[in-house]
Amino acid sequence: MPMLKLLIGCLGISGLIYLALCGWLWQRQRWLMYLPTLAIEATPDAVGLFYEEVWISVTSDQPGDQPGTLHGWWIPSEQPQSLTFLYLHGNAGNISTSFNLDRIRHLHALGAAVLMVDYRGYGLSSSPFPNEARFYEDAQAAYQFLHQQKGVDPRHLVLYGHSLGGAIAIQLASHRPQLAGLVVESSFTSMEAMATRSGYNRLFPVRWLLTQSFPSITRVQQLQVPVFYLHGLADLSVPAEMSQYLYEATASSRDLWLVPNADHNDIAILAGDEFEQRLSQFLSDHVLVNQAG
Repeated sequence: MPMLKLLIGCLGISGLIYLALCGWLWQRQRWLMYLPTLAIEATPDAVGLFYEEVWISVTSDQPGDQPGTLHGWWIPSEQPQSLTFLYLHGNAGNISTSFNLDRIRHLHALGAAVLMVDYRGYGLSSSPFPNEARFYEDAQAAYQFLHQQKGVDPRHLVLYGHSLGGAIAIQLASHRPQLAGLVVESSFTSMEAMATRSGYNRLFPVRWLLTQSFPSITRVQQLQVPVFYLHGLADLSVPAEMSQYLYEATASSRDLWLVPNADHNDIAILAGDEFEQRLSQFLSDHVLVNQAG
């Protein structure tokens, strides 16, 4: 009997520890998913681009949130009547990382204007720490800024999202069918699908603990804008088949480019000139042709 009581006691303590760990994971998951940095590493002039610093007001429907401010850079086009890209970056760093600056350099080289912004909690943008709903609010605020302050016609606006930014862009595009187009680089089908691939799933019921969903695989079924998916076949962060699944589920016209040997952040490096050529071809085939019509 003493041994049985000891065993029951140990099991009870183990159960409490397990529940406590589940509670910690439920509470702290955003800090595991989102990895913002505050320091600005460089500005667009580091890649030869003239820019204007912009500050965008954002309000929130979430209890306790105060009005905030997004920091961003506006890179105007040298060509009149050009397209505009709204660039939405991934879960780590901020707009000043070399990867993000290189992306806008490529987009600007297509003759387009570009707005890139940091979400709340990233770079010089205000607090609080991000969550899924705040990401969507921030993207919507950037869209409104372009439309109302810069006079950008939504029919001339293309969203570009990398990784987590792709999921944010998909959500915004699902509510804005008048947009010119959407480019989604190295993104995922849903946060649940990503979580089930993680090491946490071996020990915890992650699908029941998730508070951040990003259900892109469902949202793409309602898209009415043309979409270009691109993904590296050697991506160790997000498997390339997730872009394949998004492509197959998308209701609107779409293209898919799977880049051999490319990882999560080096598609443009490995593809070279083909990167801009593929983007230009997508714009010609699906975006500019619709505007001409």
